[in-house]
Amino acid sequence: MSLRQYEYALAVAEEGSVTAAAELLHVAQPSVSQQIRGLERELGVKLFARTPTGLVPTVVGRAFLREAEVAVRASRRARATAQAGAEELVGELVVSVQMGFGTRQLPGALGALRRRYPRLEVSVFEEPSSAELEQLGRRGVLDLALMARCEQSPDDAHHLGDEEFVVVLAAGHPQLAADRIELRELEGEPWVRFDRDSALDAVLLTVLRDNDLTPTTAARVSQTATAVRWAAHGLGATLVPASAVPQGHEHLVRPVFPAVSQPVIAVLRQDAGPAETALLELLRAEKW
Repeated sequence: MSLRQYEYALAVAEEGSVTAAAELLHVAQPSVSQQIRGLERELGVKLFARTPTGLVPTVVGRAFLREAEVAVRASRRARATAQAGAEELVGELVVSVQMGFGTRQLPGALGALRRRYPRLEVSVFEEPSSAELEQLGRRGVLDLALMARCEQSPDDAHHLGDEEFVVVLAAGHPQLAADRIELRELEGEPWVRFDRDSALDAVLLTVLRDNDLTPTTAARVSQTATAVRWAAHGLGATLVPASAVPQGHEHLVRPVFPAVSQPVIAVLRQDAGPAETALLELLRAEKW
């Protein structure tokens, strides 16, 4: 088996057909078909099943493709590391961001990184839960994770700063007259909350309970921008990191009393290369 065969199989799985995979890879269609057949013959299994909508991985095919993806990414990282000495860092950097944390800081850091290494490709996964972050790490594809500190945070995590949380209210809400909102003044307010297993919902629930508030749920969403927009339209209040407030909604945002903040950390893969190390330093240089 070769890495080329892995890449061809991953392309077929992504595109759903040999023809589309060949176009993606800029190779002839017979070459892709031949490589896939050779791979299946060597493995002694069927990796893909033909359906009315195209080729889909079989059960064993999905298991194989997960490991193939790890191998291909490891190969790209090795190539990128070897070329880094000549300031020609290439390859893919995979970053996972726990929803709502570092929203303001990450784009600037990534922009500076791309200016330094213009041939570097960055993939960012916005993950709502620690469990999904951990899953990406186990797959061996994650280079850097940006997240809130929690009880399971590794000892070698890098503290970047602290995210202040703010409350978002509908236009015309009487509490917007204050510069800072005392949380107990929101007694009886419905709340726009987040997915049950997300870090943001855990923060919101803890804050409400610490202030003797009963969390009346108006709606649940999976994105901070959606929560802010729904709160702005009067569906209920919401509590989000200050950096995650979309432009144009700043007038509906107020800090809270008692103040709420969360430490933000970066976790690098064990054998961190020059790209993720550089990104860590750029994140540290951002204002938190």
